[in-house]
Amino acid sequence: MQAEAQHAVEAIHYAISLLRQHIGWDAALDRVDALEAQTTQADFWNDQEQAQSVMKEKNKLDAQIAEVRLLESGLEDQLAMIELAEEEGDLDMVAEAEAALIELATLAGKKQIASLLSGEADGNNCFIEIHPGAGGTEAQDWAAMLQRMYMRWAESRGFKLEIIEESAGDEAGIKSATFKLSGDTAYGWSKTESGVHRLVRISPYDSSARRHTSFASVWVYPEVDDNIDIEVEEKDLRIDTYRASGAGGQHVNTTDSAIRITHVPTGIVVQCQSDRSQHRNRATALSMLKARLYEQELQRREEAAMDTNASKTEIGWGNQIRSYVLHPYQMVKDLRTNVEKGNAQGVLDGDLDDFIEASLASRIGANNG
Repeated sequence: MQAEAQHAVEAIHYAISLLRQHIGWDAALDRVDALEAQTTQADFWNDQEQAQSVMKEKNKLDAQIAEVRLLESGLEDQLAMIELAEEEGDLDMVAEAEAALIELATLAGKKQIASLLSGEADGNNCFIEIHPGAGGTEAQDWAAMLQRMYMRWAESRGFKLEIIEESAGDEAGIKSATFKLSGDTAYGWSKTESGVHRLVRISPYDSSARRHTSFASVWVYPEVDDNIDIEVEEKDLRIDTYRASGAGGQHVNTTDSAIRITHVPTGIVVQCQSDRSQHRNRATALSMLKARLYEQELQRREEAAMDTNASKTEIGWGNQIRSYVLHPYQMVKDLRTNVEKGNAQGVLDGDLDDFIEASLASRIGANNG
């Protein structure tokens, strides 16, 4: 067996071992049997809420167990094929099986990272905020490019996307945007994208065609579900109403239905203009505020394991997590993991998984270290 294929076998074994350990293999099998027994009871569906909770837990465990078994069977099948092919002297079949092992090792690595998204809020929906740095139209255009990038990425992962707030730039781009991603582990997959993003390009807004550097910040925070109790006192809030902005036309609000809430003790500001109803916008903004406060607490807990404050600092030089260079060459580089991709346009079209998986892997390593 070629060295690359042997390394793939070792990687698959390692991933299977970690996945089994993560879900508590024997206990998970016993739990599935117990849940299955519950579902066969005649009165199981009498309590709809309880029944749905049981089914959700069972389906999650079933999926985790199936993923491990898929890797185990895939590894067993390809090793058996290699053994048979070597006995028959069929080098083409050996090469085919080894290539399949290498591909399976890549899948195992992805499954390993996905299954380890077990942080307190990793399974929640999330909000993503984008703000341009200094630089006027150039920075506002860059913020809009980031918004499009994350929307394309979210669509590729099957997350539901809802625009919460969007303020158009003076000439182009956006002054701010907030959108919500809904789906399994939306926050877990998105959380490492918080930070400052840097763009280098020939500015389309510069008549002299000079190279410009622009910055924009991205902030990701989890939606607070019913199991998490975050107290917000009315006396700590400053609530402002304003007329929602938009691209024009019949959908622009003509009443002051948009809501901006400032949490005075922390200085956190959230705003929502997604609905024509001021009442519903207020409820959404309060939900966002609770999410921000919860995310702040999660970050405090993580500071013992890693420095998370770098992504909260000034939107400018020295604080970026990723650089997107479009001129004089094409390169996107994550400054935390050193992952690079030469297809910058592909990244801007939403090809972010390599960056996200590397960041998650490094974060998991820091937490386990």
